[in-house]
Amino acid sequence: MDRELQPDSLDQVFIKNLLVRGIVGINADERKNRQDILVNVVMWADTRAAGASDAIDDAVNYRTAAKAMIAHIESTGPYLVERLVADLARICCETDPRIRAVEVTVEKPGAVRFSESVGVTIRRTRAEALGHAHMAAAATAA
Repeated sequence: MDRELQPDSLDQVFIKNLLVRGIVGINADERKNRQDILVNVVMWADTRAAGASDAIDDAVNYRTAAKAMIAHIESTGPYLVERLVADLARICCETDPRIRAVEVTVEKPGAVRFSESVGVTIRRTRAEALGHAHMAAAATAA
């Protein structure tokens, strides 16, 4: 495992069960009607400075990350959960330069009959997450 993701080298700041209504999916109904989207995020960062200073400026602000993810989900409508989860990983890393890696899970509760939810989990280093923005821009331009 990459050093940036080793538990002994970094701390975890997390957002658990963020529930947002948005558009994601390929079916006509999914394109028209907002649905529940459940997001879980773990951000790896060194939190020692915040622990020592007790100052918000030294901390990874999970509220900032959550608000940015909510705004994105509510204002976009990707076809694939894979696209949304990659976007959210990038957004988390953009909110704070101290975030070295991120794990994002996006679930669509009730999307498949007889299942609680379906979804995708990705784990990306900062460089990988931010690189997605460049790949997305290139794909859009093509």
